Amino acid sequence: MLGKPRRQAMQEINSSSMSDIAFLLLVFFLVTTTISMDKGISLILPAEGNELEVNRKNIISILVNDKGKVLMDDNPTKINQIKNKASKRISSNPNIIFSITTHKNTNYDDYILVLDQLKQANASKISIANPPSF
Repeated sequence: MLGKPRRQAMQEINSSSMSDIAFLLLVFFLVTTTISMDKGISLILPAEGNELEVNRKNIISILVNDKGKVLMDDNPTKINQIKNKASKRISSNPNIIFSITTHKNTNYDDYILVLDQLKQANASKISIANPPSF
């Protein structure tokens, strides 16, 4: 009985449950993964249609041009000085409203810096005005 050695047939791996395992892994990672959400700017917006007549003395206009220069009540002001000036104005008049107007080409970072300075000065009344169309 010496002869050729018999070759054993290759056994196949049962792959019928592979799709189930892949699906379970997919569901597991979808459920356990946390998605970080951007915070954004926290502003409380008034309800639609609430328009009040405001005394002009209670409004401070802040204009930001496309080069990042700021005018605060028609006085040139550096962005890092807004906090101090706004704090002084708030302490003298708690009803003060800061109205921010930007040029249509204003850098978004400059706009956010101005908003941050006002928030640090504890300004609670901020108006975001539409830029004038030229």
